[in-house]
Amino acid sequence: MNLMKMMMRLVLGLCVVSSVVFTYSSAQTQTCLSYSFSSSRNFTTCRDLPYQNAFLHWTYDRSTGKLEIAYRHGGISSSANRWVEWGINPNNNAVNAMPGTQALVATSQSGNTPSAYTSAISSSANVEGTQLTQGNIMYTVIGLSAARVNDEVIIFATVMLPAGTTSLVHVWQEGPLAGTTPQRHDLTSEHTNSKETLDLVSGVTQAGASGDDLRRKRNVHGVLNAVSWGTMLPIGAIIARYLKVFKSADPAWFYLHIICQTSAYIIGVGGWAYGLKLGHDSVGVEYDTHRALGITIFCLGTLQVFALFLRPNKDHKYRIYWNFYHYLVGYATIIISIVNIFKGFNALENSVGDRYENWKHAYIGVIACLGGIALLLEAFTWIVVLKRKNTEGIPNGVNNNNNNGANGITGVGYESKPRV
Repeated sequence: MNLMKMMMRLVLGLCVVSSVVFTYSSAQTQTCLSYSFSSSRNFTTCRDLPYQNAFLHWTYDRSTGKLEIAYRHGGISSSANRWVEWGINPNNNAVNAMPGTQALVATSQSGNTPSAYTSAISSSANVEGTQLTQGNIMYTVIGLSAARVNDEVIIFATVMLPAGTTSLVHVWQEGPLAGTTPQRHDLTSEHTNSKETLDLVSGVTQAGASGDDLRRKRNVHGVLNAVSWGTMLPIGAIIARYLKVFKSADPAWFYLHIICQTSAYIIGVGGWAYGLKLGHDSVGVEYDTHRALGITIFCLGTLQVFALFLRPNKDHKYRIYWNFYHYLVGYATIIISIVNIFKGFNALENSVGDRYENWKHAYIGVIACLGGIALLLEAFTWIVVLKRKNTEGIPNGVNNNNNNGANGITGVGYESKPRV
């Protein structure tokens, strides 16, 4: 049947399409390139910083050491009393970068235009005691100012570095104000890892690679889980529920179902392992619900795999109980997986702002597409089964295909009529 073949191609093609969508989305995460400043300011190079929804734009003249910068820090509400800071560590210490940093600070108070000043952080300062006291720094700073654009606070300045400088260690932070005095920033990894060695000429980070490494692990973790648990697993359920109604698809639907779900499990375990590693490397960052749901998904998926080895024959008296368990655990795994993927998106938004918003939109599009296909196939297969019953004169309650439910990891079977 041509229609059945088209449906099989469609559900298989969705696996490839979803992978392409998320790969494309991951390539779109550098947003500083598309940003335009409202004034006549232009910068030759920019970088999306790996933490705190921050961006650095700069133009550098190596012969003179003239460094023009614009540091943008997002997620700062106009009604909030917050400070933001970008600074250079002249000691080139990328491990403990805060002590000795020569900082440019902007304070933003509710209803007021942000103000900017310089602050030389003591070489003996620690993360708990820094208050960014106003004072001169070791570099000549020209044109220091601060501005607000929507939910961003921007620091503009020209810093005169020693001529011939090619790289520097820079740090960036934000925290609360008590009156006009900066208070301690958060101690999560988003803040403690906000440091790196930057090549001013190429724009490539050299040291401080931990930030890029964590971002890479975060991306891999998200893509693997969204494609496997969140996309391939529902596709496998669609295959089992709707293709088996066509007699010509038997037993092809079963093998497609097994291949799709087994692949989803293997890829999902990889994403789960990446999540464990990411959690281990993100000291001080806790997403308890996301982690608990991830462990639950892994356990349920593993139970489904082992349940295959205990599957009774079609005519076994206990097969109906196995089917009930299989459907319940399978659909529970899919539902929890989708919920947890959105928990992951929320975690990203909380830590790095809306930089991954296009990933979320892409996944919503994939799920909406799968849901629409499922609704259409639900109606179509009901029509097919009812016509078959009328044509063949099958009485209600008689199992024509004698399969006693679905085979595979997840899916709902058809007997004399679709199960709903």
